[in-house]
Amino acid sequence: MPKYLQDFLIDEEKLSKISNVERKKFLQKLKIIRHLFLNGETSNAEICNRFNVSLPTSMSLLNQMMEEEIVSKKGRGKSEGGRKPDLYGLQEHSFFLLSIHIERFKIKLAIIDNNHNIVQEVIHNSVISPQSNIVEMLYDWSQKLIASSKVSWELLLGVGISMPGLVSTEVGKNYTYYLTEQEPESLKERFEKKFGKSTVILNDAKSACLAEFRFGLARQKKNVLVISMDWGIGLGIIMGGKMHSGESGFAGEFGHIPMVEDGLLCHCGKRGCLETEASGLALVRKAKEGLREGQTSVLNKLPKEELDKLEPDVIIEAANKGDQFAINVLSEIGMKLGKGIAILIQIFNPELIILEGKIAEAQQFITTPIQQAMNTYCMMQLKERTKVKLSHLGPNSSLFGGTIEVMETIFKDQVDLVKSYIS
Repeated sequence: MPKYLQDFLIDEEKLSKISNVERKKFLQKLKIIRHLFLNGETSNAEICNRFNVSLPTSMSLLNQMMEEEIVSKKGRGKSEGGRKPDLYGLQEHSFFLLSIHIERFKIKLAIIDNNHNIVQEVIHNSVISPQSNIVEMLYDWSQKLIASSKVSWELLLGVGISMPGLVSTEVGKNYTYYLTEQEPESLKERFEKKFGKSTVILNDAKSACLAEFRFGLARQKKNVLVISMDWGIGLGIIMGGKMHSGESGFAGEFGHIPMVEDGLLCHCGKRGCLETEASGLALVRKAKEGLREGQTSVLNKLPKEELDKLEPDVIIEAANKGDQFAINVLSEIGMKLGKGIAILIQIFNPELIILEGKIAEAQQFITTPIQQAMNTYCMMQLKERTKVKLSHLGPNSSLFGGTIEVMETIFKDQVDLVKSYIS
């Protein structure tokens, strides 16, 4: 009897030994499990409506999955005039995922269970470098995290890795970073070989967008832009109720739109990119420049070693304390970012723009200048129909985006395999 999802999943040998009816039944169960993973507790009636099956059929499938200890009852839902319906969800700890979020100066690793609870997490300081043996390093850190979490390595179903740069999830390569790690195999292939698990890599902004699409403010919305504002600037695009990655998987390189003629050199090789003027890197640079020029600020009281390693959250904290210099620097960043957002609004005409990431934590100190710039640079008819909101998901959105992507890959592979056997 399966107790863990990896025992439930099927391979070609098992498929060849079961009937066509059983294959179809397995496919229905798989779709229900995916639905419960993405949507949480659900009633039998909702499953019937979602998958167009009868109540007895749906109930039979749920009962079988409860016997297999993949699904369990989760209480009762709201009554609509009659008896409160039973709610069903995934059994606690029926599978686990390893999610890794790579930033420019640190890496976060987390063990996450099937109900999106973080079981254990750790943060390591690490600078992105083509010379780093990222596969070996992450494997070693993951082994230590697993050991401390008391979760068996065998219960890990997959690994989701989000990172900055030009990332093609389909090809499994990051064309900006870790280039020395990709020959002759792709980065994804090297991870899968080392970890022995289904692995996906994806751009950090698209990972955050995926989390918003499934669990956040973009859920059940059709046309949304998710702007990640960390050390860099990224964009996730939801149009027509679907996420869009573009022909090569690189759609959304918002931070590398040239905004300043003969501006500063960007790490992408071009000059004057928006990222050089309105990112976390730009915020820190502008703050340091102002302090060197003698601006009055509480930041002047920082020890030299802390000032050398200044991070956006320190500047935001100063702004929250009323530091006018910090407020002004954030305002300058926000105005330039808002000009870029105005361009996006006129191209995409979204219903909602979600701001997430470190810079979004500045709240009104960044949203107010963004709105001012939108008022200046955006056509009124488009701006009035677009709402700008701060994400509610917190600092772990990219971690959850990674788990969603790896599970979607596993579900798709299973569905494609089973369908190939159904006559």
